[in-house]
Parts: sequence; C-alpha cells; structure tokens
Amino acid sequence: MDLSLTEEQAMIQDMARKFAETELAPVAAELDETQNQEKFLANLAQLTELGFMGLNIKAEYGGVEAGSVAFSLAITEIAKACASTAVTTSVTNMVAEVIQAIGSEEHKQNYLPKLCSGEYKAGAFCLTEASAGSDPAGMKTSAVQDGDDYILNGSKLFITSASFADLFVVWAVTDTSAPKGKGISCFLVEANVDGITVSKAEEKMGQKASPTNEVNFNNCRIPASALMGQKNKGFAVAVGELAGGRIGIGSLALGIGMAAMDYARQYITERKQFGQPLANLQGLQWKLADRYTELEASRLLLMQAAYTKEQGLPFGKSASMAKLFATEKANIACYDALQLMGGAGYIKEYPLERMARDVRVTTIYEGTSEIQKVIIARALLSEIS
Repeated sequence: MDLSLTEEQAMIQDMARKFAETELAPVAAELDETQNQEKFLANLAQLTELGFMGLNIKAEYGGVEAGSVAFSLAITEIAKACASTAVTTSVTNMVAEVIQAIGSEEHKQNYLPKLCSGEYKAGAFCLTEASAGSDPAGMKTSAVQDGDDYILNGSKLFITSASFADLFVVWAVTDTSAPKGKGISCFLVEANVDGITVSKAEEKMGQKASPTNEVNFNNCRIPASALMGQKNKGFAVAVGELAGGRIGIGSLALGIGMAAMDYARQYITERKQFGQPLANLQGLQWKLADRYTELEASRLLLMQAAYTKEQGLPFGKSASMAKLFATEKANIACYDALQLMGGAGYIKEYPLERMARDVRVTTIYEGTSEIQKVIIARALLSEIS
C-alpha cells in the first residue's frame, strides 16, 4: 500500500503550512482575544486567493480540483496555527461541495466561482436548530410554496460564519405530512434576502474568532429556483455532506492536537526540574509516546476516509470512525500537553490554554462522539444483516 502523497497533495500541504506559520500563527492569540473580524476576514481572503476555499471543486467552477486528501491535509495545517480560521475554511468548502453535488448547472455556474474566488466571503451550512441538533430530522423550519416562490420561516442555531457569510445552504420542511426526515428540502439562500436576521455572535469557550450565530427566517421569500436537488429529498443530502464535514473536523482536531504536543515537547526539553530537563523523566516520555502514537493513528484514519471519499466509494463509516477517534484523542493530547507544561500551560502567555479551549468543541459539532458511535454501530450491524 502506497501512503505517500502525490506531488500536488504535498504542494498544497506545504503551502498551507507556510501560510499558517507566517500569517496565522502570529495573530491567532490576538484574534482569540479581540475577535478582530477585519483581520480575520483578511486572512480568509488570502487563503481564498491561494485556492483553499474550493479544494475539491472542479476547475471549471473556479476550484483547484485537488481532492479530499488535499483538503484534509490543508485543514490540519491551518488548524495547527488557528482553529477559528480552519473551521471557517472547512465549512465554506463543505457548502461548495453541496452545491457541486446536487445543485443545478445554473447554481454551479452562479455560486461556485463566487465562493472559490472570495467574491463571497464565506458560505454557511444552516441545518441545526434548537430542538434539532443531534436529531436534525426533527427540524421545524418550513418552506411553503407560494406560486413561483417559497416562503421560509424558522430559526437555525450555532451557524458558523453566519454574521459575514454571503450564502446560506438551508434545510427546511417542505412536506409536513411526510414521515420524519422524509419531507425535507435543501435551498440556496443569499444572505441579503429580505426576511433574514442574524443574531449577535455567541460567547463561546473557544474558536472565538470564528463567529457562531443564530439565523432567523421570517417570511423570507426565495424563488423556486433556489431549491437544490429533489424536493422532499434533502435530508439524505444533509447526512451525506455531514459525513464529508466530519473529515474536515477530524483533520482540524488533529492539527490542534499536533500543535499542542509539538509545543509541549519542545518545552520539556528546555524546562529543568530536579537538576535535569523534564524530558528525561520516563513518565513524561510515556505521555509523548502515547499521544503521538494516537495522533498518528488519527492521521491514518483520516487519510483512509478522505481517500475512500475521493474514490467515490461509501465513506460514511470511515469518516465517523476518523472523526470520533481524532477528536477524542486530540482532546486528550491538548490536556496532556498542558499537563506536561505544568502551571505554565495554564497561563495565557502560552498557547496551550487556547488550544485546550479550541479543541473541546470538536467532539461536539458535526455530530457528537456519541452520535458517531451510533453511526458506526449501525453500519457494522447492517453489514451482517
């Protein structure tokens, strides 16, 4: 089995690493502290110029057509420096992939070049609701057909980038008489449409520079042409795209975990106690061995899931396995890295306390660890039934 990267994949990984080190890392702490949106958007614009908002989008629509493996590599490198930037990049790519997968040719021609070029600052994925998080099939947002239009009503919660996104992919119930999860459709909605209000950004524990908002639709009129894919068949699309998003979040978590352990590893070679570097203590060496082994296993699971997706094969189970393992192990890595640094790790002067906050949500969004276990178990049982 050949696990080496192609020339293009290695080039994208290297480009992401260099950009993260030179542009993102120096301002990550400031963005966490101030949530300076102007500076945050400037970084996103530079990433867009480099092609990172359309990594798996066909060149004819403005993308770089590099594939899912390159996407995973890029998100990992970006997350090593700034998790907030990484999550916005991941979600915008996910929005673009939804359009490419089920949008009409008109949708693709109109919207994908704008996302890939930066004309649209970001895309937002509007699925979660207050009573429909781990159970998105229970959503209440509705889209009622009115002549050549649909009228959207409802609210979406915890929407990444909503305060500055120019385009929303929105799921809504279009057939209230259908069984749960069967009467849901998918729509493309531009952010400047009347009837949309975006609430103030949530005060979050981590990933603070990336705004997370509630989006409200109040008699929001959109053309019937905004429907993507088949009417009442949108829930399956959401499930499929979430699987791809899990590769992104697993890769993001891996990046944070790697950055935390790399920082702590360097620290314990320089910090002395009992007349010797901390790195000489076997107990700390074992922590390094365990955590780096788990992070390497995470990387391999993510590569397997990304490669499977790239080949057009079923990848839902492998994506959930990769997301579950990578996010859980990255959390442990960040907390152990902080422990290795002792009291210094708890001080904001060092990046560990930010990384520990940033990594925590990775086991929650794009499907909690508990939901991933349900998905994996169902897939395993279906293989023998």
